[in-house]
Amino acid sequence: MGIDPGLTRCGLSVVQAGRGRAVLPISVGVLRTPSDAELSERLLSISAGVREWIADYQPDVIAIERLFERGNVSTVIHTAHAVGVLILAAAELGIPVHHYTPSEVKKAISGNGRADKKQMTAMITRILGLSEAPKPADAADALALAVCHCWRAPVLARTASVAGHAGRPALAKERTQQP
Repeated sequence: MGIDPGLTRCGLSVVQAGRGRAVLPISVGVLRTPSDAELSERLLSISAGVREWIADYQPDVIAIERLFERGNVSTVIHTAHAVGVLILAAAELGIPVHHYTPSEVKKAISGNGRADKKQMTAMITRILGLSEAPKPADAADALALAVCHCWRAPVLARTASVAGHAGRPALAKERTQQP
């Protein structure tokens, strides 16, 4: 499942990884909350919406865009609230979450870490063999996140396996002395 987090529009997608780089689109959509609603109502709506998607599609993993400051701190804070709700929903259901920066997703999908929205939408439409481009951009971004994870998951699994077999000692838990 790919999620492009947002408080006003939150893109959601579900894809199925195939052999090699084949990825099949299953569903894509956008959760919307009214900008004039109370923050608590908006977050509750996002939580309910993502839980419904999770119940309907039962994803194995969630790929979500990593937040970064774009110059508008207010926007980042509101998006961070939404991200927290989304991650909590996944955690409560035991679904692992992987974070990707926008440039990581752009590089994976288009080969260019600075690709614009139009280029990304065209590429995700082509990669998934869609008859038309997903709209709005949040939906296309959610699909791109899901595809990015499908393509990176085998490498992540191999890296984790190698790290697990490297014989690294476990970190000792820090003890605090009580008086």
